[in-house]
Amino acid sequence: MRAFREAVEVGDMDAVEALLAEDVVFTSPVVFKPYPGKAITAAILRAVSQVFEDFRYDREFAGGDGRDHALVFTARVGDRTLTGCDFIHLDESGLIDELMVMVRPLSGAQALAEAMGARFEEIAKEAEARSAAAP
Repeated sequence: MRAFREAVEVGDMDAVEALLAEDVVFTSPVVFKPYPGKAITAAILRAVSQVFEDFRYDREFAGGDGRDHALVFTARVGDRTLTGCDFIHLDESGLIDELMVMVRPLSGAQALAEAMGARFEEIAKEAEARSAAAP
């Protein structure tokens, strides 16, 4: 999990994308339906890396088998500070096949939803381009 955490912390979204399995499923803290696939997940993560300010991981937890992880973070969206957690599961090859994000408080989640909603057309276009370019 160190590679993911370090890549996120330095903003290396290409390195983050390289850690995602093709069949990764991203579960958003503000949208009911999960997003399946590497292209859309990478596009969402690129956008959120631009939306979050003062992002930092504060704590890390790992499951006994080393395939389940939780990374607690703090960030700001506009004037709203939020706390969140990335829940990550690794497949047998060590790639991320599940990424679920949760955030609080409600006002922070609402600010995140608004900021990401404003970018979603760009996110969808990027995901479509990445899917078309994938081998």
